[in-house]
Amino acid sequence: MVKLTAELIEQAAQYTNAVRDRELDLRGYKIPVLENLGATLDQFDTIDLSDNEIRKLDGFPLLKRLKTLLMNNNRICRIGETLEQSLPDLKELILTSNNIQELGDLDPLASVKSLSLLSLLRNPVTNKKHYRLYVINKIPQIRVLDFQKVKMKERQEAEKMFKGKRGAQLAKDIAKQTKTFTPGAALQTEMKTGPSAADVEAIKNAIANATSLAEVERLKGLLQSGHIPGRELRSGIAFNLHLYKNTLTTNDGKVMNSLVKERELCVLLVLAVISPNMVEEEEEMQETEPMCEETQGAEGENGDTDDLQGDVHMNGS
Repeated sequence: MVKLTAELIEQAAQYTNAVRDRELDLRGYKIPVLENLGATLDQFDTIDLSDNEIRKLDGFPLLKRLKTLLMNNNRICRIGETLEQSLPDLKELILTSNNIQELGDLDPLASVKSLSLLSLLRNPVTNKKHYRLYVINKIPQIRVLDFQKVKMKERQEAEKMFKGKRGAQLAKDIAKQTKTFTPGAALQTEMKTGPSAADVEAIKNAIANATSLAEVERLKGLLQSGHIPGRELRSGIAFNLHLYKNTLTTNDGKVMNSLVKERELCVLLVLAVISPNMVEEEEEMQETEPMCEETQGAEGENGDTDDLQGDVHMNGS
């Protein structure tokens, strides 16, 4: 980025353009801030500041001669409140391809009574509802908006829409402004705190009850994702419980019960049903515990039935 200095202004191209206005070309220097424009000595009708990195349309000295300001392809998101005092004869303002977000951000232009041509093409604000009528109402002397002539029908619609108390309230409701930091204002930040004592105890218990390296790895992944084992379960735990059995079948068809495997499946169940956006209340968690016990009992009966069928099949063969 290049700072806009008096030396840069002196070295920049100066010429008479096609409409016979004296123009200063400050295009493409990646200038971040408007400053030191008093060095122009108010000798130009047009200043081209396109293709820079300017964020705020502000910082102008008194330039009575300036009529046209080209600011396309910058990063402008704010317009200075005293623009009409610095540029009393500004007629044409090109803000194409910038970052103006809200209709309320355009309100400072209402005080520029000489403004007759305005371009806001390729700004997010142009997608707002009632954008064109809002601008016509705020800048009634505007003749060309986004390179389209303002028609009498549009003026009548704008006057009708924003007329009276109801219209004033509508204009107030849609005229939001982009929030910006005010120097000296207190910053509202959320204090990050560590886990509570109960969370630490729950983590210790989960680690102490782990009986395999695989289970420890699963607990590690659970903690890294920001969840406390057994504390954040979403609704639907009973529905998903039937997907997991507390028995595993070996390759030879025999059924094997394993305390280690049961604990691994419990941790797997926790990983499967955890959701960071849906946290159950303690009462709901207590209601799911009997449901889990009933489900586990039913699953145990199914396992016994499978054992009996396996024995009958082996004896019959």
